[in-house]
Amino acid sequence: MPEFTDTVCAVATPPGVGALAVVRVSGPHTLAAVQPLFRSKKLTEQPSHTLHVGLLREPAGAVIDQVVLSLYRGPGSYTREDLIEISCHGSDFIVQRLLALLVQQGCRLAGPGEFTQRAFLNGQLDLAQAEAVADLIAAENAQAHAVAMSQLRGGFSGDLRQLREQLIGFASLVELELDFGEEDVAFADRASLQTLIAGIRGHLAPLISSFEYGQALKSGVPVVIAGRPNAGKSTLLNALLNEERAIVSDIPGTTRDVIEDVLVLEGVAFRFLDTAGLRQTDDRIEGIGIARTRAALKRARVVLALFETPADRLALLEEFSVHAPDKQVLWVKTKADLAEQAPSPAALAEAEALQLSALTGQGLPELRERLLALVRPMQGGTVVTSLRHYQQLRLTDEALARVLDGLQGGLSPDWLAADIRQALHHLGEITGTITTDDLLATIFSKFCIGK
Repeated sequence: MPEFTDTVCAVATPPGVGALAVVRVSGPHTLAAVQPLFRSKKLTEQPSHTLHVGLLREPAGAVIDQVVLSLYRGPGSYTREDLIEISCHGSDFIVQRLLALLVQQGCRLAGPGEFTQRAFLNGQLDLAQAEAVADLIAAENAQAHAVAMSQLRGGFSGDLRQLREQLIGFASLVELELDFGEEDVAFADRASLQTLIAGIRGHLAPLISSFEYGQALKSGVPVVIAGRPNAGKSTLLNALLNEERAIVSDIPGTTRDVIEDVLVLEGVAFRFLDTAGLRQTDDRIEGIGIARTRAALKRARVVLALFETPADRLALLEEFSVHAPDKQVLWVKTKADLAEQAPSPAALAEAEALQLSALTGQGLPELRERLLALVRPMQGGTVVTSLRHYQQLRLTDEALARVLDGLQGGLSPDWLAADIRQALHHLGEITGTITTDDLLATIFSKFCIGK
């Protein structure tokens, strides 16, 4: 564990937003730096995890503010160092003056994410947990918050640690064989190692496959509303949002651009994209809108396919086979309030379509339920939301696949050991067991100042 010799300070709240602001100070000289500015109590005599009300003063004695000082003694603090949080009024003058005085007392202004970086380097958090702090701050819906909290509390890290420990045991036996290479001794049972590797890959597979869901939870599930002109796409968007978000007209081709808005259902954010109707057209502007519809289909997680007639559905099937071949499609028969357009139950069952009227509200509750059903499989298990984690898991799995191939092909211990080392390396990079300065700089540079 490194020993930091400097003490850092930063404002931990957004400037000019609220009536109060919080300034954080962490490091070996925290108490000595704050004491000359807060003379109400002798800080060295106060126990950890205590609150103190008093006046914040200039060194010459002039009162700056009345504040609440929170004292956390290391190693029982967030950074495992002595840490003080000063809650003052949110005046920019007060905050900047306090920071200036702390710098005069020997503190250094903290960089982005430096408090969390110290928590990681001091062993309070592993790297995956540290990254979860940023995800928790950025969470905009209940599900993203739940995933970030699970990772912050070590659920994901615990899974990886367990897999890594299992692998280390066998890796040490394979490495031992290298020391006795000339004696042709096998310490690691190949059948057991093969079973272990297959089991670890079985645990990695759902983590890797969860990344797509994790990205959807993090940024919202992209849902494209697609169909022929006048299929009721804009009417459906307005009904879902319960507001007049899109222009509705009986003139075909009214929607020329992609209109996007967010609806939160049971804590999950869905990003609905209303698009131009899909058809052949000579109108250059409408053609641009249709091109944007096809581009939106490629980015979609879910496609709400709206149709009125079997011919419309057939045309959409052909369209999706080219522009959305791998998307989850929910078929919706619109305008159910028009009796002459009501299809037979057999036709709906064959199309697996939901009958809906955005004007009367018929089918809207079932549509919301079907959308939620798409994300429920990701609830209750570990969900990977970080591209960095996903990449390292993929590299781990690829290394383990090479180990299995080597075992089946009777590969020598030195080649097996090299691939096992690679797998351990990639798992270690996720939790921070193995790090580089460049990696840490990249991760923590994305944090806000003061966290």
